[in-house]
Amino acid sequence: MTAPDSSASDPARPADPVNPTVAADGSATAADRTAPDVPSAAPAGRIAAGGPVRLDGPWTHRDVAANGARFHIAEVGEGPLVLLLHGFPQFWWTWRHQLTALADAGFRAVAMDLRGVGGSDRTPRGYDPANLALDVTGVIRSLGEPDAALVGHDLGGYLAWTAAVMRPKLVRRLVVSSMPHPRRWRSSMLSDFAQSRAGSYVWGFQRPWLPERQLVADDAALVGELIQDWAGPRTPDFPGEDTLDVYRRAMSIPSTAHCSIEPYRWLVRSMARPDGIQFNRRMKRPIRVPTLHLHGSLDPAVRTRSSAGSGQFVEAPYRWRLFDGVGHFPHEEDPIGFSNELINWLKDPEPDR
Repeated sequence: MTAPDSSASDPARPADPVNPTVAADGSATAADRTAPDVPSAAPAGRIAAGGPVRLDGPWTHRDVAANGARFHIAEVGEGPLVLLLHGFPQFWWTWRHQLTALADAGFRAVAMDLRGVGGSDRTPRGYDPANLALDVTGVIRSLGEPDAALVGHDLGGYLAWTAAVMRPKLVRRLVVSSMPHPRRWRSSMLSDFAQSRAGSYVWGFQRPWLPERQLVADDAALVGELIQDWAGPRTPDFPGEDTLDVYRRAMSIPSTAHCSIEPYRWLVRSMARPDGIQFNRRMKRPIRVPTLHLHGSLDPAVRTRSSAGSGQFVEAPYRWRLFDGVGHFPHEEDPIGFSNELINWLKDPEPDR
């Protein structure tokens, strides 16, 4: 069954799925021509002229084709490519601080929306990690680059690990935040009761239909609750109401909740299936690119002990960095510290263990 379209459409000129005031050919719709003027740049955390996904800023929005789908990206800067992958329940905007910091440091920073989220296509299938990782490496090729430094958080981190195994020639360096190696994640969820309890939301996602309805109920109030619950106590300014409003609006785009949950359904339901067993075996291949592993010491969703053992799967320089007093979102809770750690490591010609 095909996922429902994310916007109403005009038979003669369909609208952009994430910005109903823009037609597919880029021209303004009648609704836009009659709408009041909107400032060209909105304050952080507010919806701008680009709708709930294409938020204004120093970056440029565009779509690229990869792996049989269309992906929305935000990019800024020139230099070596750094591709940023968001986690759940967020979208590209989670990397707003790092986009500008990386560009100022001399990198081409690109944040993409994963399949089914934000401004990217919502396809009826293709949410297993192997295919999602091919989305990521396909975007690298579509951007005309020979390789990229991959930076992934949460689910994006899981896919970054996977891409580094599946297409190592396209991954120059690997940075993972708040996510253990896939084999480590699997074993922790199955054998560590504390991690299984911390990841109870993953088990809850296995129910049909109900999780999607819960995510979008009351203007996606659950999205705000999850982000608040997973953030650490050290940074009371995160998440602010404006920030939560951005994430809630993005999750409320039709079909986004379903597509956001599908990767987690595959991760659990495939454990005893041939495709899941094959994927787990495939991930035995060692990571052979320099790896930076970042984690919040007070992360309530992914325990520190679960992530800390991931270095055993890396046969290359591996650096572990723990952010004290930070929860599940170190790149937003401590954006300056995170960006400095990331940039210094990316510029280090010989990152040691």
